[in-house]
Amino acid sequence: MATANPILRTASTICSYEPRYQAAWDEYVNRHMAGTPFHLTAWQRVIERAFRFKARHLFIEQDGAIRGVLPLFLISNILQGKTLISTPFAVYGGPCADNEQTANELRAAACRMAENEGVQYLELREQWSISHSGFQTKKLYVTFDLELPHSVDQLLRGFPRDTRYMIRKAQKNDLRAVVDPQHFETFYQIYSRSFHHLGTPIFSKRLFEIILEEFGEQCELTTVWQGTKALAAVLSFRYRDWILPYFGGSLVESRPLAANNFMYWEVMKRAVEKGVRYFDFGRSKLGSGSYEFKTQWNMRERPLPYQFFLVRRNSMPNFSPANPKFKLSIALWKAMPFELTQKIGPALVRLFP
Repeated sequence: MATANPILRTASTICSYEPRYQAAWDEYVNRHMAGTPFHLTAWQRVIERAFRFKARHLFIEQDGAIRGVLPLFLISNILQGKTLISTPFAVYGGPCADNEQTANELRAAACRMAENEGVQYLELREQWSISHSGFQTKKLYVTFDLELPHSVDQLLRGFPRDTRYMIRKAQKNDLRAVVDPQHFETFYQIYSRSFHHLGTPIFSKRLFEIILEEFGEQCELTTVWQGTKALAAVLSFRYRDWILPYFGGSLVESRPLAANNFMYWEVMKRAVEKGVRYFDFGRSKLGSGSYEFKTQWNMRERPLPYQFFLVRRNSMPNFSPANPKFKLSIALWKAMPFELTQKIGPALVRLFP
């Protein structure tokens, strides 16, 4: 493989990504243990098309082959200034590499890029602790996952008693799950109302249209119904032998019916029936309602040690809704008319990548 725009030359070459390397990049990610949908070039296209953020991806080439990749995006807005993030609007980021030395070469190159670009900070949404010095670690998030059993009965028996009770309660309420991308509009309305209830700006409908276009059959759209009333919905990624329910929400009136429990149970049950091996429940903030909900499923919990390399800032940013400074803003957002939040939410959400 010919090198592209070398930034640093050692025994290997650190290169800037170009579209002609798409197949080789994706092939590397797909066979790497730490590869996720957010490391693929499809996610790059999603971010570029939906938000116009600039990709600054790096990879290491040696002996004509890719030895490591690092997705990066250069972002600039009035709230945070200019930043480098791996990867925006994603749970996971950071490098995938043959070994830790190669990963550290990519991290070091990203730090130099951050300094050259004069950004406020570089953020790497790492999945595991790293050995590279010079970074500060934010210990705000954890993720949950489960190795799925070979039968639905085993799956159900593996849950705590209270969780099994909620699933059966939902079934007694005659809830049903439908997997069909034709319910996209229903999904978006439920997701929008769920975010409004939380006091959080909503993504644009166009973002989800682009995700469905770029990931195609790797997406699975599940909606939960009681009769003709849609109560909950989730858009999941199918990636290798994983299922990742990523964009989910439910109506407030669905909570007494256990629609959320039923929805995720149905996603897991379907995954088991299709031979999927792992379920990724995604990221939650410690102490949040989402965190408490996920602890009820008897899954593995592990910290997400997000790494920050500070350039112009003196401290790590804290734009989490858990920050007390956002309490008033969240309350005001909840009080706004729902239709208004749908219109202005997509512009605001760009400020919090």
